[in-house]
Amino acid sequence: MKTKVLAAFSMVFFFISVMSASGQSTIFSGEWKLNKEKSTALNDQLFLSKMTILQKNDSLFTNRVYENGYGEAYPFQENLSLSGAESKITIYDMPRKAKALMTENNKSIAFESITTFYGNGGADDLKTKEKWSIENGGKTLKMDYSTSYSGGTSEGTLYFDKVK
Repeated sequence: MKTKVLAAFSMVFFFISVMSASGQSTIFSGEWKLNKEKSTALNDQLFLSKMTILQKNDSLFTNRVYENGYGEAYPFQENLSLSGAESKITIYDMPRKAKALMTENNKSIAFESITTFYGNGGADDLKTKEKWSIENGGKTLKMDYSTSYSGGTSEGTLYFDKVK
């Protein structure tokens, strides 16, 4: 009798685990390309042109591709927890600290990063805050952002169309 109760309890626990894991949102996963016409505050300097995102229950893997005005691409990959825990990587000899936090309603992600770069004046920190949300039935990724460093600040909204 104990074996049947234990087996039944194990089955119930297994199905609850599977259902809660499959209930997590992965709405940000996909391949996204910048929509320049809809986006604001773009210039010929370095800009985020596309992203590939793999969202899992508690993590976010991104492959970001930045481009300059000459069409040169600068990709980098980042793996973050969605709990707000800080992650550290190095991008083209520049240390970067970043964290991402899924909102309680699973509809947006708050993202923060500090990338240290080196110029003629020495080290400087590029501080970025982004808020990601999905629009248009899952076809559009909206990114409100603000960046600051010793040379000034910039804010705007980027729109990405889902490619895959």
